[in-house]
Amino acid sequence: MRRRFSPRAWLAHGVRVSCVIVAVIAGFGWGAAPAWAGPVSIAVMNCVLIDDNAAYNDAETNRIQAARIGMISDAVRAQLDASQRYRVADNSPAAGLIAKLGAQQDLSTCDNCARQVGRELGVQQAAVCWVQKVSNLILNLNLRVEDVASGKTLFQRSVDIRGNTDLSWRRGATALVGLLVEADAAHASGTHAAP
Repeated sequence: MRRRFSPRAWLAHGVRVSCVIVAVIAGFGWGAAPAWAGPVSIAVMNCVLIDDNAAYNDAETNRIQAARIGMISDAVRAQLDASQRYRVADNSPAAGLIAKLGAQQDLSTCDNCARQVGRELGVQQAAVCWVQKVSNLILNLNLRVEDVASGKTLFQRSVDIRGNTDLSWRRGATALVGLLVEADAAHASGTHAAP
């Protein structure tokens, strides 16, 4: 016996087939893209100033530059935290270790200092930041991020700052954090960017 054509039955059949196709396509999409595991824990050391003309500075210049170093240290931490790709650790539990290491050497050039702090804080990565001031017109802001367990450098970049002002320093910090977040996102998606 031949079944009668029923528009309602054909519509229901079409909906079922469409749902299966959508589920299969979605499944392929989910399988192809690596899942983001959540924010990476990171310790960010206070930035350090390397001033090629420090001998010629007056007290007010030194005070302003010290304030700017504190400002961009805080800005880098806050912007990394706000990116949601990183969870920035509070450095205060390692304050004693940081003071001890800083009394012995320049933390921006120490091979293992950031990793020691990272281990103390129980984080996955550790970052070192420094500003090199060549003149009032030429400065550059640098950031290096290391894997605490292996010591491998995961990211190292520099951005030029033109002009020695609060605004130029903030812009430099924002640009550098943007490069790090972009590199991390590229790594997470499987398109490996150069450190």
